[in-house]
Formats: sequence, C-alpha cells, structure tokens
Amino acid sequence: MKVAIVKYNAGNTASVINALGRIGVDASVTDDPNELRSADKVIFPGVGEASSAMHSLRSAGLDTVIRSLTQPFLGICLGMQLLCEFTEENGTECLGIVPLKVRKFAADGMKVPQIGWNTINELRSPIFGDVPADSYVYFVHGYFVETGTETASTTEYGCKFSSALVHENFHAVQFHPEKSGQIGRRILENFLSL
Repeated sequence: MKVAIVKYNAGNTASVINALGRIGVDASVTDDPNELRSADKVIFPGVGEASSAMHSLRSAGLDTVIRSLTQPFLGICLGMQLLCEFTEENGTECLGIVPLKVRKFAADGMKVPQIGWNTINELRSPIFGDVPADSYVYFVHGYFVETGTETASTTEYGCKFSSALVHENFHAVQFHPEKSGQIGRRILENFLSL
C-alpha cells in the first residue's frame, strides 16, 4: 500500500510517520502532484495557522490537486479545517470541499486553545469501526468546525462541534489520532483499511 502525506507549510508529519510506522506502514512525505494522485491513501496533517497554510497550498498548486483526489483521504487537525469553506482564523478562504465553516472558540471562562483529552460521540464514519462512543482522544485547537450533515463525530467544549467529518472520499478528524493511544491507532488502521 502506498501512503502519501501532503507536504506543505504546516504539518505534524514526524509524529504521523511514527504512528504509521508502529502499525507497519511506510509513508512518503511529498508535494509532488503525481505521487499524491497515485497513492492508495493520502493523509493531510496540519499544525499551524490557516492563511499561511492555504498560501503554501495555493503556491504549490496543491489546492487543485487535493480537490481532485478520489482515493481515501484523511485530514488531521488544521488539515480538517482547511477542507472547509472558510475559517475565522485571519478570514481565510479554505479548500471548499466540505460546505462548513470554522469558528473561533468563545473564551468565556474557557481555556483557548483546547489542549488535552476529550471524548468523541455520535460516531458515524467507517474510520470509527470498533471505536466506542465516549472514547478519549487528544486535541490541540483554538478553532472548531461547526456541525452539519458532514459531521462524523461530535465533541463538547463550550459548544458542540464537529470532531470528525466525512464527505465522499474525504475523512477528517479535529483531534490527533497519532497522539491518541490505542483509540488513535484503531482509527488510523480503520482509515488504512478503507
């Protein structure tokens, strides 16, 4: 199986590569459109700021490439948010694959960003096979995706938000499966078996 990790100016590629290695999968980190198109699975991790990440994707033509992909695709954290239409983070137009918006957490008595373990519920995606509701996963984010028909799991942090999305071949999680222990491993295995 050929797994490609999208290389751009945001990312948490080392820990994703390590997590895949623990389950016996080698992955390449690439910004080559042909490599991305020919991969069996594509992973789009992200840590960082949305507008600079989108600028990097557009400069390399990767925004068009990502929209054209038809194989199973997994966005992680910022990689999930960038699949949406728009983020309030610096008023950024995103990839527009998922017709939802990304909002900033209101800070009323809440620590922002949310950093740490929280639960996922209302699971409805093949990547959650054998994952129980109320499972704890690891989050680090100051912005969240609103809920909608593409919501594949929800989490509560001051409000209910989408902690996972599914739209056609595009799957995405707000949390970090690569840092979420056995539950995260199971989610990655499920994605790789799609």
